[in-house]
This record gives sequence, structure tokens and C-alpha cells, in this order.
Amino acid sequence: MDILLTNDDGITAPGIAAAYKELVKLGSVTVVAPSDRMSGAGHSITVFEPLKCEKVNVAGLFEGFSVTGSPADCVKLALMEICPQRPDIVVSGINHGANVGINVYYSGTVAAAMEAAFYHVPAVALSYAFEEPCDFAAAAKYAVETFDKVKNLSLSAVININIPKLAAGKPKGVKIVPQSTMGFQEHYIKKTAPDGTLLYQLAGGDHRDVDVPCDTLALTDGFITVTTLGFDMTDYKNMEKLRQINW
Repeated sequence: MDILLTNDDGITAPGIAAAYKELVKLGSVTVVAPSDRMSGAGHSITVFEPLKCEKVNVAGLFEGFSVTGSPADCVKLALMEICPQRPDIVVSGINHGANVGINVYYSGTVAAAMEAAFYHVPAVALSYAFEEPCDFAAAAKYAVETFDKVKNLSLSAVININIPKLAAGKPKGVKIVPQSTMGFQEHYIKKTAPDGTLLYQLAGGDHRDVDVPCDTLALTDGFITVTTLGFDMTDYKNMEKLRQINW
């Protein structure tokens, strides 16, 4: 199996190293990842300047391609130019912090997997709920065990896998759940810089409570969550309302 591995925490992040150690047991792994941290980059791509790409050795573990761009840039460049042949699957992660609920729209990790889906390449996003200290080695084992069960499915969607906090013990199991759309409890902290400039720091970020089965609640309850994500954003129900208008 030929695997393309990327992330949004940067090519030297511990999560991608942990994922590599487990994925290399399953096949050949090519790493193409951002040179710097790109958390929250979403599905941005670089348009007005060239991408710098260089081969780097990461802690003696692997040689990968470091790209001065977004996670989506990395996948696009890898599929078009870097990979010697079309990969069988693209794996993005392991992200330090969960990508559930509306976070999937902000996530560079999910965006990288979605970019692969645009090219009809199967893709998986792997994330680990934020905790300190974090056990990426254990998270990688759980993530790749879960990945291994779905890797041969002919799915046209991105498979989004999230590992719960592990400080409390092993995950309780795996739940196939939909994405929550309830959003976050967030606010801005207002400060004034020495020069008088107003500064606004985003804070909070807890998911709003919702009493239905979804990825946010299942992850908080200690389960590994698996959700399929599509890139067709058409709202078909409301499209029908538009069709009722006499245009």
C-alpha cells in the first residue's frame, strides 16, 4: 500500500512522527507536510507566490518534503508533482486537538484529507483530543488500528477519526456518529497594546451541549469517533424551496 502522509501541525510535529511509525507497518509512506504549524488554516491554498519545497530528515525517523504552504497545498503538490505514483490513500494527522463538530470547517487536517477527496483519492483525517501531557504513541496505535479497518472500503467520503483523551484510560470503544453542528461556547478577551492598539484574543471553545448522538459528545464520553465527511455542500432541502419561486 502506498500512503501519502501529511498534517497541519508541521512536518516536525510529534503527531506525524507517531502516525508514521504505525503506518509504515502497513506500506510505503511518503511524507509531504507544512514547514510550519498551520492549525486553523482550513482549506486555504497558496495562489500569489510559489511554494518552497525541500527534502528534510526528521529526527532520523523519515525523510519527507517540507512545504511552505497549507495542508491543502501539500496534498495538491504531492499528488501533482512529488509522489512517484498515485497513492492508494492519503492520511492527515495525527492532529494535536480534536476535529469534531464545526471544527472540521476550520481544520487544516480535515482540509488536507478533503483535498485528496477532490482528486478521488481515499482519505482519512486523524486527530487526538487535546490534553497535556499527551501520549501520541498510544493515540497513533488506536488511530491506525481504526484506520486499518476502513482502509479498504470504497468510500467517496473523507473518514474523520478522533481519539479521545487517554489520561483516563483506554477508549471505551468506537462509535459511528454524525458531525455536530451546534458550534462552540466562545468569546474574545479584549486588551490594549502599549501603543494603544486594541487586541482581541479568541478564547473559550467548549462545544455547546446537545442531547443527540454526535461526534462531540461521543468523544467527550471517551469513545473513538468515526464520521464520514463529504464535500458537496449543497443544501438539497432548501434548494426545493428555491424551486418554488417563479423565476
